[in-house]
Amino acid sequence: RLPVKIVGSKQAISQERKVGMFVVRMTAEWNRWIADLAAPLHGRNRWRLQSVIVGIRFASGRRTVSSWWRASGVGFLYRSYYYFLDSVGRKILPVATALLQIVLNHVEAASEQFHLFAIDDSPTHRFGPKVQGAGYHHNPTPGPAGSKFLFGHNWVVLTRLARHSQFGLISFPLIGQLYVREKEIPLLPKKLGVVFRTKLELAANQIRWLGSQRKFLSKPIWMAVDGFYAKKPIFQAAREQNIVIATRIRVDSKLFEPPPKLKPGQKRGPGQPPKYGKNKIHLSKRDAHHQGWTKIEVLTTEGRKVTKYYKSILATWAIASGLVRIVILKEEDGSWRPLLCSDPSACVELIIQASTDRWGIEQSFYDLKEVEGIEQVQFRRYYSNVGALNLNLWVHTLTEVWAWRKSTEELVNRQASPWDQADRRPSHADRRKSLKQYVMRQEYLRLDIPDRLRKRIQPFVEMLQLRAA
Repeated sequence: RLPVKIVGSKQAISQERKVGMFVVRMTAEWNRWIADLAAPLHGRNRWRLQSVIVGIRFASGRRTVSSWWRASGVGFLYRSYYYFLDSVGRKILPVATALLQIVLNHVEAASEQFHLFAIDDSPTHRFGPKVQGAGYHHNPTPGPAGSKFLFGHNWVVLTRLARHSQFGLISFPLIGQLYVREKEIPLLPKKLGVVFRTKLELAANQIRWLGSQRKFLSKPIWMAVDGFYAKKPIFQAAREQNIVIATRIRVDSKLFEPPPKLKPGQKRGPGQPPKYGKNKIHLSKRDAHHQGWTKIEVLTTEGRKVTKYYKSILATWAIASGLVRIVILKEEDGSWRPLLCSDPSACVELIIQASTDRWGIEQSFYDLKEVEGIEQVQFRRYYSNVGALNLNLWVHTLTEVWAWRKSTEELVNRQASPWDQADRRPSHADRRKSLKQYVMRQEYLRLDIPDRLRKRIQPFVEMLQLRAA
């Protein structure tokens, strides 16, 4: 680990030294990233971020916070690290700014015409009657039990989406903000200063934060959201920050034709020009016509090409406050769904691809829950939950950034698994395992071992690396 200043009693320090646990050190590149993330934190405790990130990355078994402390060798000074998570939860936006710069500097997708981001919400299970901010939320994955609701936290997450030349679409989570229902606000301590904000308000604030980072973004910004976020606060915030919204809308949305154009020589009457047309547009009737469909090829999240058909029209929508581009997309099974883009001049192919790439955030939610185990981290305090969740998001993103410039051969070796698909793209679990093996290999090479002994023990060390990861 990096040299740190240990603060505590002499008895605690002596007990800490008796632990004798071997703690790995991250690479120089990771140390630079961690230093950048720790810069916005308070100087008295920013050095703890190094140990916490090492613990998150090398924790094994059930991913509780105590497993983080064991993996990082915290030992008897663990209490101060719990309070450190609370302080991180209060500084997520400044740290996310540093993380965004890291992602933009290392993730190069030259074929992109714009920077694509996505916003969505996802719940996490919590247990216990005194968990601050927890409540009953809609369960998106009911499972065999068929439970429509779950008790826990609901997070509104902002993520960066980029398409890799070999691995397909990759998601880089940046911010996770906790949505607390209005009826749970009075149950929180007043000293926390938590006020009620809807999911739409949280998402709109994230869009405004993203607009404030435009100095780091060299291309236009697009935001892909699902139909729930196709509401006026989202379009208003995006219009203020000059961000394009690509989303799915309801089939029965009240769309109208564009206002009529003036004929040559015709003068406009007194008053403001019309903003909306008079004739209503029925999307179901547009889909019923067999003519007018155009063929297009779209990339899936895995990078495969699929063929779809679409119709494109211009319309006016009161929620978007003006003219929008509507795309009626027909799926392979014959079903159809309407897409909307707030920029009427946008290319139809880009609109369809951005709406398809939005599913990358769903893949990151799956990886965070099934691979990183964010639901296994249980806290009672509000800001401790916020800090722990965002630390998981940031470590997940840094792992993806580290693997961005790696080849498939460097990330995964399936020779020991002949039943697996050899051409399958590396998953997040593969990248996580490859990072752990790489760091442990570097630790082994740092050891002062004679060459005659190194050759004898190297096969054994390689076997330990495979088992430990």
